[in-house]
Amino acid sequence: METSRNPGSAPRLTASYRIETPCDPERAAEAMAGEQSSGTFLKLAGETEALRERHAARVEAVIHRETVTTPSLPGAPPGDAYARADVTLSWPLENIGASLPNLLATVLGNLTELRELSGIRLMDVELPTRFIEALPGPQFSIDGTRRLTGVGDGPLIGTIIKPSVGLSPEETAALVKQLIEAGIDFIKDDELIADPPYSPLRERVPAVMRVIEEHAQRTGRKPMYAFNITGDTDEMRHRHDLVRDHGGTCVMASVNWIGLGALMGLRRHAQLAIHGHRNGWGLFYRHPQIGMSYRAYQALLRLAGADHLHVNGLASKFAEADASVIDSARACLRPLLERPERDDRAMPVFSSAQTVHQAHATFSQLQSTDLIYTCGGGIMAHPDGVAAGCRSIRAAWEAASSGVSLEDHAKQEPDLAVALRAFRSPFSG
Repeated sequence: METSRNPGSAPRLTASYRIETPCDPERAAEAMAGEQSSGTFLKLAGETEALRERHAARVEAVIHRETVTTPSLPGAPPGDAYARADVTLSWPLENIGASLPNLLATVLGNLTELRELSGIRLMDVELPTRFIEALPGPQFSIDGTRRLTGVGDGPLIGTIIKPSVGLSPEETAALVKQLIEAGIDFIKDDELIADPPYSPLRERVPAVMRVIEEHAQRTGRKPMYAFNITGDTDEMRHRHDLVRDHGGTCVMASVNWIGLGALMGLRRHAQLAIHGHRNGWGLFYRHPQIGMSYRAYQALLRLAGADHLHVNGLASKFAEADASVIDSARACLRPLLERPERDDRAMPVFSSAQTVHQAHATFSQLQSTDLIYTCGGGIMAHPDGVAAGCRSIRAAWEAASSGVSLEDHAKQEPDLAVALRAFRSPFSG
């Protein structure tokens, strides 16, 4: 059963949910709308009908799904049955203005604690054009990233500094030299290293950039290095400037821990590409009845200014299903606004146990090479060395994009042949 109401003419934002409730889903949806607008179960002094008409959240649709006998989450009133339903709510844009933090407070906020709900997951958001245009969005996006790296087509082949922790600035620079001479397009700090005492950014940045600039002057090719500048807003602005002043082209931040406000503050200051790392994402997706989908969250991260966004990888070491990974990547590549003067896509970053094996599946399911394909062991553990590892990954993508099997392409690409023997099949299908 579905119920729906027609929206008014004023700009409204819409959020879609999957809920579970011991109540009638219609009643639960009304409770959600009330909690996130008028905000109480009692009629308030001053809460006129005109005010409610102008500012109340509205239930746009309720679609009943299945019924289960056990609640997914604790804290709900006891019941004999728990109904699951898809609910769509909308709010007038004037309730929040152009504010990403207040958008999340409105569309999710206290909903995760309502007793009427034994499960709630934010599935998607639809935002008015006025809201999207008021926010900065990515500064470089896909085309800008390709311009900065000089990679006009195909995926950016990347890697992560390993070991994740412990290397000095000089040791990091030596590894970077080896990687860029091997032909890497993109290198990033691990999320575990930002500005630690054993490798402070004020030393690591100049050491790494000295190697990259020397390579660029000699070859005309300048790979991108994403320095992890995660910190408070003032720290990130200072660290961004340090990278910029030494010729860097990219900074990285752990977006779940700095928050949308700090990401947007960094974007408004930034002159460099922003690499958004989503470590900690499992808190949002691992239980199907709580949290939010990446389809919804990635739109907010892009509006805040992320140029690249992690999406995990196919057949990875993590728990996320392959279908979810591809859905996340497709969402990143879908424009929020179809405007020639504004490219608000984000380049999806595939990572986590990626090797030559996943190239075909990634390309066939995504049907795009607008991505960063980062391999740690898949490059650096190649039996014939890092350069051979880079060549093997590039050869795997050449095979994938041309429709040739890895085995056939390996007959003329010895580095790929070695990689196929060296690396086991992926963790999952």
